[in-house]
Formats: sequence, structure tokens, C-alpha cells
Amino acid sequence: MGEKFMTRINDLGGLVKIENQAGREIVKDPVDYVKADLDLQEKGIKILYYSLTELKDDPTTYELLKEYLADEEEDLYWSKGQLEIIDMIGRQNWLAKQL
Repeated sequence: MGEKFMTRINDLGGLVKIENQAGREIVKDPVDYVKADLDLQEKGIKILYYSLTELKDDPTTYELLKEYLADEEEDLYWSKGQLEIIDMIGRQNWLAKQL
């Protein structure tokens, strides 16, 4: 997906800069990782919805972003589902199922 965005930026005459950035905190616990990932997904999806409203006059970028949003929402539903499973079967049983 990232390559599609870079191509679109180039098509629009923009400059793609790929550089190292500070990473996010490393989460070692799998359950905490799912929770942290869910938090990032929720924040990112809000930004994507806002961006879609701003891109209504650019159908190519709009469709590209809409495709990305659908993928992110799928990831969000997976994370929520995993946390629901953890609540139902317990942390240790969930961890055992991940092996």
C-alpha cells in the first residue's frame, strides 16, 4: 500500500522522503501489544476519515485512501475481537491459542 501512496505523491508532483524516525515504544507483552495497536488504529482511523472529507475533489487519492481505510478498519475489528476473546477465555488460554 505504501508504494501506491508514494506513486500518487510523485504523480501529483510531490517529493517522497524516506527517512528514519523515532519508533514507538516497544511493547513486549502480547496482550498489551494488541491494546496499544488498537489505540493507534482508533487514532489513525479518525485521521483517515477526516482526510477523506478533504479529498473529495481528488477521486484518485480518495479511492486510494478509502482502500487503505478499509484495511485499517479490518485490522481494528481483529484487534477488538482478540480483546473480546481474551475477556471471555482469559489471558493464559488466549496466549496458549497463539502458539
